[in-house]
Amino acid sequence: MTTTTTPWPTQLRLPGQAAAPAGPVPMHVMYVMHHAFRRDLAAFAAAVPITPLADRDTWKALSGRWALFAEVLHEHHTGEDTGVWPFLMDRADAKGRATLEAMESEHAEIDPLLEACTTGFEVLARRPDEDGRAALAVRLVAARESLGRHLAHEETEAIALIQQLMTPEDWHRIDEEHFKKGHGLGYFARLVPWAVHGLPRDLRAQAFAEAGKPFEVLWWLTRRGFERRERRAFPYLEV
Repeated sequence: MTTTTTPWPTQLRLPGQAAAPAGPVPMHVMYVMHHAFRRDLAAFAAAVPITPLADRDTWKALSGRWALFAEVLHEHHTGEDTGVWPFLMDRADAKGRATLEAMESEHAEIDPLLEACTTGFEVLARRPDEDGRAALAVRLVAARESLGRHLAHEETEAIALIQQLMTPEDWHRIDEEHFKKGHGLGYFARLVPWAVHGLPRDLRAQAFAEAGKPFEVLWWLTRRGFERRERRAFPYLEV
């Protein structure tokens, strides 16, 4: 009797991405999220030193834009900590468990840096001053470097564990339960245009092919408003 096997999906490769381990689970959406995290921290780190202190409207827009980034990253890490890592921990060998423990430790290292940046943006939105801007710039660089190391570690080792120990059905179930459940339309209306901002058309199409048609429709409905807000937050960056 002849048996057939489903070929593994071609994994997405985006700028800055450290690796894309081969396997049965399509990780397009995960890599798009990672790309957006890297993109945002680079933009914030570049914008803060050059935004005039007198431009109060832009500082308020930057603070609001940071709040979106922080919200999405928090939800992303929560989904991993409550869904992905426990599933893998039950199935991994000693080396794999050490990788997963490192993932949780790295999340704990990143969180205080993000909270400090949140405070810095809130202060500057109320009363911009040079000392506050300098402190925030330092914190943003630290956050960018810490998150960058974590994402590279996750892409090379933790996602390799996903490909070894999960089926596509396992991944879909965890995605529904730990990443999507409890979020209303308003959250996804903020998430979708943010996530795909700046992606070339072909890569965006690959991401939507995995995420589903409703997310593409939501992007069409929300993208122009997002782009307007983006220009208000980052008017001094060359794009």
